[in-house]
Amino acid sequence: MRIHRSILEPIYEDPVYETRIEGYDKGLINSWQIGRQLAQRDTELVAEVLRGELPSLGVKGGIDKKKKPKFKFKYGCLWYLAQLQGLKGVDLDVDLNQEVELVCSRTKIKVIFTSDMSKYCPPEEEES
Repeated sequence: MRIHRSILEPIYEDPVYETRIEGYDKGLINSWQIGRQLAQRDTELVAEVLRGELPSLGVKGGIDKKKKPKFKFKYGCLWYLAQLQGLKGVDLDVDLNQEVELVCSRTKIKVIFTSDMSKYCPPEEEES
């Protein structure tokens, strides 16, 4: 299922958690709206994403500037991808059934954005 929303639509905030996060769009519209709001407040962050960087945004998918990466690729969530599109000022366009690969221009690390949470949230270790 593809979730699309035009950048021409006004930013809104839905006060109802269930429709914002648990609705048909799985929270992607909310994440995109957050990205659009961040873009209005943080021009340096916008500049980073327009340069092709994948900065930390509070959801799985970004690459922390302070830590030296120990991997060639990682998985990220579609919420990150939606926030990134909002920061870029483009339409929300995410297919829940497709994985999207982006490479951070700063670190050269590939991030694979997926709806499969088992890929980016490993199971907790069992207690012995």
